[in-house]
Amino acid sequence: MPIYYPDILDQRTEPRTFTYGDKDVMLYALGIGLGADPMNEKELPFVYERDLKVVPTAATVLAAAGGGGRPAAGASTRPLPPGHRVSQINYLMMVHGEQKVELHKPLPAWGTFTAEGRTVGAWDKGEGKGAVVVNETIWTDEKGEKAATLTGSMFARGDGGFGGPTEGQPEPHQVPTRAPDLSVDIATRPDQALIYRLNGDRNPLHADPQSAKMSGFPRPILHGLCTYGITCRAVLQEITDFDPAAILSHHVRFSAPVFPGDVITVDLWRDGKQISFEARVQARNVTVIKNGLTVLR
Repeated sequence: MPIYYPDILDQRTEPRTFTYGDKDVMLYALGIGLGADPMNEKELPFVYERDLKVVPTAATVLAAAGGGGRPAAGASTRPLPPGHRVSQINYLMMVHGEQKVELHKPLPAWGTFTAEGRTVGAWDKGEGKGAVVVNETIWTDEKGEKAATLTGSMFARGDGGFGGPTEGQPEPHQVPTRAPDLSVDIATRPDQALIYRLNGDRNPLHADPQSAKMSGFPRPILHGLCTYGITCRAVLQEITDFDPAAILSHHVRFSAPVFPGDVITVDLWRDGKQISFEARVQARNVTVIKNGLTVLR
């Protein structure tokens, strides 16, 4: 299933319209652990329909929750120009590398949007070394105005050696070298992945012990996008006083899996409107999120 370059850069998905509601918004918030204390009045607005707030990173699941689905990396449903070849990536060998959500306006508690995806970059690591494919999905609202841009970087372990560029990939954000300005511990629940998967990603790796063992893990792992959402939760809690409208974008690089039940320590550095962060599990001495950057409005 080869990558054809530069043909892959012409691949786009057909625009698709989806609608999400308050239930989808609240389920996502519960999936990243908000509302565990029902007396916490700061978190309650994310999990209760009165004056409902939306976690910015919910954009990673709301299209799927609303029935629109999420396009596979490199997928193409629009006809290509004559003579162009369709790239088919080996998704069984795919690993999520980076994720960014940029909100051009705060997300409403419910709404209808149109999403269109395209491949914006592909870099060749060499035969047997894999490839990096970057896909972008743009949401527009019912007025035709841009609402959100989602950018995902995928490491295609089985698709190196296709003859594409080897240099020019965007450099990751570098966190400050000074000690963190603050750190926060966020505990995950043993059943966290079972809740989060109801947002749409039902990969058995996150629920079935046997599937996890076949993938080389001692037990099911937490979704990377759940860890992503937890880091956004840390910024909401420690920086914005739980105001989601204060967040313009949230970007991470995934570096290691989290197991449900782990305590995640998020280290944060504040420099004006830029919030750098990394996340680690101290009990296992592993960094699970690197090169994190939140930009405030």
